[in-house]
Amino acid sequence: MNEAHRGRQTKDGIRIYDPSDSAGMHAAGRLAATILDEMSALVFPGQTTGEIDRAIEKLVHDAGAKSATIGYKGYQHASCISVNHVVCHGIPGDKTLKDGDILNIDVTVILDGWFGDTSRMYVAGKLPRKAERLINVTHDALFRGIEAVKPGNTFGDIGHAIQSFVEGHRMSVVTDFCGHGLGRVFHAPPNVLHYGRPGTGAVLEAGMFFTIEPMVNLGRAETKTLADDWTAVTRDKSLSAQFEHSIGVTEDGFEIFTLSPAGKFHPTY
Repeated sequence: MNEAHRGRQTKDGIRIYDPSDSAGMHAAGRLAATILDEMSALVFPGQTTGEIDRAIEKLVHDAGAKSATIGYKGYQHASCISVNHVVCHGIPGDKTLKDGDILNIDVTVILDGWFGDTSRMYVAGKLPRKAERLINVTHDALFRGIEAVKPGNTFGDIGHAIQSFVEGHRMSVVTDFCGHGLGRVFHAPPNVLHYGRPGTGAVLEAGMFFTIEPMVNLGRAETKTLADDWTAVTRDKSLSAQFEHSIGVTEDGFEIFTLSPAGKFHPTY
């Protein structure tokens, strides 16, 4: 792409960043991923989600960064921690983890004005067989979506790659929540749907930054939000899993900003 076309917005309102901007995204993404690497030692039966969140808040502070979630629409924690049938936006607190619980920890940091946003699955104690299958399918679905990222493809191609893979394993993709553009803002166009038809939606261009973060349920796709206005759960109480990476579109494909430095992105590393 010609340099003159960078630093602009598409007709869909999607920001096209300069090539030099990926350095800031890599730094923010690496910090968020490093913090999640540290959490693997803090997830065990008897631990509380509040203790995990306090550790995250301290790591963000010690790195000279800010938490994007503290103060966001009134939210007061440095992470979302979603256990078992909680789909997303679980609020850390006094809940004690039990053996076999699975949980998603979602962290977004702001480093030098750039947002690093990532989440991954953990298990407290021994991983149950059906939960392991769910986690594996969700993890692999994320990477099916990422592999569809290249200039000329569409966001519908990403969604279709995820949906077809998940449904092929007789699980369901959550349609109530989606990925999003980011960069120097937390949430921006486009909405990155985890379902769709090939060839539909906005066309991918080099310089786009966004998250892909599929949520997959063992049961039905429907969710409901609890009275706290944050916590989303599966309506049928089935287990749910999610993985999230922040992605940049390059001239010939993609780059992942939130790779785990320690290789701990999957809980059975």
